[in-house]
Amino acid sequence: MRRQAAILKTVAFRTFIGVAVCGLASLAGLSGFSPAAVPFALHPSDTVVFYGDSITDQRMYTMLTELFVVTRYPKLNVNFVHSGWGGDRVTGGGGGPIDTRLERDVIAYHPTVMTIMLGMNDGNYANHTAADDTTYFDGYKHIINSVQSAIPALRLTLIEPSPYDDVTRPFILQPDGYNAVLRKYGDWIRNYAAEKNLGFADLNTGVVAMLRRANAEDPAVAQKIVPDRVHPAWGGHLIMAEQLLKAWQARPVVSAVTIDAARGKVVEADFAKITDLHNGVPFLWTETDEALPLPFANLLANDKDHSLNLAIKSSDVTEALNRQPLRVIGLADGKYKLTIDGAPVGTFSQAEFEQGINLAVLDTPMSRQAMEVRDWTQKRLDVHQQEWRTFRVPLGSLALQHLDETLKDMNAIDAEIASRQRAAAQPLAHVYQVTQAQ
Repeated sequence: MRRQAAILKTVAFRTFIGVAVCGLASLAGLSGFSPAAVPFALHPSDTVVFYGDSITDQRMYTMLTELFVVTRYPKLNVNFVHSGWGGDRVTGGGGGPIDTRLERDVIAYHPTVMTIMLGMNDGNYANHTAADDTTYFDGYKHIINSVQSAIPALRLTLIEPSPYDDVTRPFILQPDGYNAVLRKYGDWIRNYAAEKNLGFADLNTGVVAMLRRANAEDPAVAQKIVPDRVHPAWGGHLIMAEQLLKAWQARPVVSAVTIDAARGKVVEADFAKITDLHNGVPFLWTETDEALPLPFANLLANDKDHSLNLAIKSSDVTEALNRQPLRVIGLADGKYKLTIDGAPVGTFSQAEFEQGINLAVLDTPMSRQAMEVRDWTQKRLDVHQQEWRTFRVPLGSLALQHLDETLKDMNAIDAEIASRQRAAAQPLAHVYQVTQAQ
């Protein structure tokens, strides 16, 4: 998979698996991070519409993408609209014909950014024909032309469809597997995006690579990552979100801090502010990061079937999206306990502190704060889904007396929740302390 080498210095980064966080612990070699990174694709106050079929309608890779943006870039104030509809094709589906869908579920929100992921249903599964391909390509062009005509400045990210799981179980729909159809669609989308100078994200290749590694590690659990071969569970959606965020040049680092305990000096503080460094007993400092991590440890606590853990272990998602390296150099040999705000985080050797500890995968006050943001994000998605799919679409043609005021009230609730979501994402100051373990 492509590395974001342009923003990483040439120093090794390692993650190891242990017992600290449901089988995922980390020792990440601290590679320095250049703040002069490639600019993130989203801009302040953007409105992003996620458009697609039932996989987008699951609101999982889209929710994880929103969570990442809100926590990694808490000052951007990007608005997200989740407009997936189960069964959709390039011609439309259960939500109406394509022109109805585009006008009502995309254009009406005046987006500045739109993602499109369609293809799973367009390939027609076991009944796939060459005519399906023609319909898909022509319909896809119609979508692009329609939204660009309505919003000329719209920035588009075209997505290669997520895979049909032909990895963990034998081929059944096509001689060479149904995912071969989706890959063909993906190749066409890639070329079309290049031709039209549009954004492109491959949500197929990285997931397939993860499934292959997961299947080699634990075939039974690997099948749970995409349990029905079409709709991924959280592990699959996390890797899908990773691929979209990579395409958007997302910053992999939450913060990167190096402190020299012997000299009592801050050596490095990327995306973080260090104050009140006390070089004595106890050795402590106050740190305010500019962002929050993805709360891997807290999400894994609810990973009942272990498929999320296996997906993380079988991918580069930690290195690509969730790095919060803390290095403390100049310590004497021995074991040291790290606490944040008085709560234990873990016990690490001098060598582990020297190499660097990836706080992003541990249970910390910052990850718990990110889980609060995650909860607000889910609430916001649920309110929008009710407003859109329970009230506005099915009742919109009935001329109900109170419908407009109900929709207005629900939109106000959505906005209020979004305000609380963003407030919850603002980083806080935390007191770090390193003491010799007994």
